[in-house]
Amino acid sequence: MYKMLAEKNNLSSRIEELTIRLTQVISVTETAGEIDISQEIFNIFMEMDYYKNNPEHVYIQDIPTDRLGRKNVIAILKGNKGNSKKAVSLLGHTDTVGISDYGNLIDMCNKPYELTSKMSEIIRDLPETVQEDIQSEKENFLFGRGIFDMKSGDAIIIALMEAISKDLDNFEGNIIYTAVCDEESNSVGMFAAVPELNKIQKENNWDIQGMIDTDYMTNEYHGDDDKYVYVGAVGKLMPSFFVVGQETHVGESFNGFDPNQMVAELTKKINMNTEYCDIAEGQVTLPPLTLKQRDLKPEYSVQSAKTATLFFNYATHKSTPDEVLEKMVLAAKECMQISINDLNKQYKSFCELSKIEHKELPWKEHVITYDELYAKVKEEMGYRLEVIISEFEHEKLKDEKLDERDYSLALVEKVHSLWSNRHPVIVVYFTPPYYPHVLVNGKSEKEQRVLDAVKSAVNDTETNYNLVYKNFFPYIADISFAAAPQGEDVINALKQNMPGFGTKYVMPLDEMSELNLPVLDIGPFGKDAHKYTERLETNYSFNTTPELVYRTVINLLKTN
Repeated sequence: MYKMLAEKNNLSSRIEELTIRLTQVISVTETAGEIDISQEIFNIFMEMDYYKNNPEHVYIQDIPTDRLGRKNVIAILKGNKGNSKKAVSLLGHTDTVGISDYGNLIDMCNKPYELTSKMSEIIRDLPETVQEDIQSEKENFLFGRGIFDMKSGDAIIIALMEAISKDLDNFEGNIIYTAVCDEESNSVGMFAAVPELNKIQKENNWDIQGMIDTDYMTNEYHGDDDKYVYVGAVGKLMPSFFVVGQETHVGESFNGFDPNQMVAELTKKINMNTEYCDIAEGQVTLPPLTLKQRDLKPEYSVQSAKTATLFFNYATHKSTPDEVLEKMVLAAKECMQISINDLNKQYKSFCELSKIEHKELPWKEHVITYDELYAKVKEEMGYRLEVIISEFEHEKLKDEKLDERDYSLALVEKVHSLWSNRHPVIVVYFTPPYYPHVLVNGKSEKEQRVLDAVKSAVNDTETNYNLVYKNFFPYIADISFAAAPQGEDVINALKQNMPGFGTKYVMPLDEMSELNLPVLDIGPFGKDAHKYTERLETNYSFNTTPELVYRTVINLLKTN
């Protein structure tokens, strides 16, 4: 059935055509280009006969809360065969990372054919792996910003919907495609899309079976020839530390407690430590990695820093926010005590060298969560604390350039500044964003249908590639927001320890819980996402990927 559809609609060529067309629109995240790409996708749908006759089935979704005025595009396709209430959600993002890394090639970054030709000319200046791909006789690559991540994925969905729309009498079920903005940054588009999907489902009395993302897929290691379909999605938390030391003049260094020393211990303990890899269903996350580390001293002087901060990217497959928080508190306690012990050891040695009396330094280990800090300050201040913090947030929200991470830190600093306790302490909290992991293991009927649908699609797809389906799409993606973690304790641990949750960082947890979809990623294949050598392999991407997507959709929409 797929072969007939593909041949009749010249599907591979159409996907390539749409891929080039979308790549030509520069849509760097958090720029006006995101509005342009949404309009282009809307225009493509309105060129199709189905949408000319049913214009209400495609629309641009405004996002009133977005300061840049970015949009989502929603396209619905209703089959005429039978009266099925089943639907499948298809997802793609329309933004890309920046283009400055292209240097003197920047004018070609959105022109795949020209850029690919140019890469062949400068091949000797390129990394060895890129040279190998350009010279490969087995694979054919196209270069361009966003061609791989993920304009080609959007093109696959659009071309499939166009082909299906020409023969709806033989199509049973319904498709909802959501082209979201802002995936590469703060997921504003997906946060708006989730309640919209719930609304569409209710208004049509549909039952969405699952969500398929067509974000990119690449090698898992050098020399890896397998091609992957992923069921479920990795999660992400950003455990953070506000570290308070004791400032001092550098000429009296042992009278202080340097927060940078504690930060260094935290980095040594947590960064790239496989002890914190999260393992589920035989799949292992990467260990935590620092994303920011700095002291908070605003100027140069010979006074040591008073405070410092750092946060980590922490990938999850099964650990919930409350569990990660507990692990980070234990790590902070260990690191603070190590810092105290080391400082005392060095002070004792200094006293011996200087032949002066030695007395143990006064520092004590003290680690609390943000929720605990807030409770301690509220115990001292009562209702006044909420008034002060509300006014503080109101002022901070006026600064549209203040990002969610700095906003969160500012709240921690403010609450701590109101506390009577001035001793060294480490405050553990979460910095936005948060991506829930989605585990699909067959525990529900829908999960089992997704697993069966993928397995059947992989087995039935005619290809020379070795296809493998695995748990957990390994890259942070918006499909994480198709469901929410379960349990009041889990949710509270997140909300109460993520300063700015509900004000600056507004995440539709209730709507995510209501949607509650199993997710999977069936993506085009390429290499070097987010690099100037970003490239798409065309044979797999234009032929095998769309067949896998189509077969999975059909399997999910089967009525028996």
